[in-house]
Amino acid sequence: MISYATLGVSDLEKAASFYEQLLGDFGVKRLVNMDRIVFIGKDMKSPMLAVCIPFDEQPSHPGNGNMLAFAPGSKEGVDALYKKAIELGASCDGEPGQRIPDVFYGAYVRDADGNKICFNHFG
Repeated sequence: MISYATLGVSDLEKAASFYEQLLGDFGVKRLVNMDRIVFIGKDMKSPMLAVCIPFDEQPSHPGNGNMLAFAPGSKEGVDALYKKAIELGASCDGEPGQRIPDVFYGAYVRDADGNKICFNHFG
């Protein structure tokens, strides 16, 4: 259903490197690398993440209420992605923990541009 999600960034190379390293264990890589946009994913038929310099050439800024969520498949995977994101320069926006008993375990970070990212596990 989802083709790709796009995040506006201020430094294309820095952002592409951050997400490529962060999500590398999912088997993703740069698929398209253009002047103002980079697509990262497994292949062009699977959901991708794009980072871009905004088309209108205005400064990028995160939207209030916008967030990307990644599901690594376990609570341990959530913890590992959170730790990796922090090591890569993300800031904490909610340490890993059980948010809804027996239903939702999550952690939250913000990338260098302030985009909110969730790592989660249901169940």
